[in-house]
Amino acid sequence: MAPSNQLEVPQKSRVTVVGSGNWGSVAAKLIAFNTLHINSFHDEVRMWVFEETLPSGEKLSDVINRTNENVKYLPGIKLPKNVVADPDIEHAVRDANMLVFVTPHQFMEGICKRLVGKIREDAVAISLIKGMEVKREGPCMISSLISEILGISCCVLMGANIANEIAVEKFSEATVGYRENKEIAEKWVQLFNTPYFMVSAVQDVEGVELCGTLKNVVALAAGFVDGLEMGNNTKAAIMRIGLREMKALSKLLFPSVKDNTFFESCGVADLITTCLGGRNRRCADAFARNGGKRSFDELEAEMLQGQKLQGVSTAKEVYEVLSHRGWLELFPLFTTVHEICSGRLAPSAIVEYTEHSARLPLLESPVHLN
Repeated sequence: MAPSNQLEVPQKSRVTVVGSGNWGSVAAKLIAFNTLHINSFHDEVRMWVFEETLPSGEKLSDVINRTNENVKYLPGIKLPKNVVADPDIEHAVRDANMLVFVTPHQFMEGICKRLVGKIREDAVAISLIKGMEVKREGPCMISSLISEILGISCCVLMGANIANEIAVEKFSEATVGYRENKEIAEKWVQLFNTPYFMVSAVQDVEGVELCGTLKNVVALAAGFVDGLEMGNNTKAAIMRIGLREMKALSKLLFPSVKDNTFFESCGVADLITTCLGGRNRRCADAFARNGGKRSFDELEAEMLQGQKLQGVSTAKEVYEVLSHRGWLELFPLFTTVHEICSGRLAPSAIVEYTEHSARLPLLESPVHLN
């Protein structure tokens, strides 16, 4: 029998959060609570911070480490002391075998290319990012981008998750999407799950990720309806049509997507909360109230304190996919949202569906949906 000093000790997992915005900081808070209480994780959680100089002249990362608070993106919320802000991305990821990506989706390709050859060979990833890259050959989901560039497994976590509510520990749910390895999915569930943040896993990465991505486009439509004071009936209709288009497009792009995924937290629940209270809805409301005369860039800068609006860029990316494949007429809501955002149509066009009504039943066709 081998001496006790030669027994193999299970390696503890080290976690790094790549991103430190509003949701990234909340994710770090959730994770850091669990790493302190679960023996299979190292206590310390590194959080990569895109360095900024605050009005006080101090560096954001220094202030986070001194005060345990992200004063710019999550003010008033204390982070656990085992969250360590690190402005050097290569240093932040070097020792981690569990990487949590939570940055605006438009920055992810550049971030991944910087990390090639800089991460552990046994690393796995999870993406909390809502968006897609559109390339000539078609849409590329962020989880696929991470897997392809870094050569690692990547799950996704999506759900009805308005970050500021989770930060103050109001009850919420989320969904982990995984491909084949249920054991890795269960490790991610263990890392995120708390009494106020209930996480479940489903074997459907594309379905979970597309729900999280496409609902931001529907939220813009809901915001236009709010800004034009069209009422709750209209908003409910927009949400229903939006969910139908989310499901139809997801299944056309990835036939493996499961119907049940749309009834998880990542699906209908995320759609509802985003259409009621998310940043995309808020900015679209302001856009409509101003008659489309103020740009989304201007509204984002004024209203979001440095956070990024995902829905407008996603609407453009979805439009490019639909246009390339000749599907614009099949998806009147998605098409109209982009045309409003780009100034081609007035916000009121969001409910002018009569010319499309004959085409809408195509979305109900079993050919497309089953």
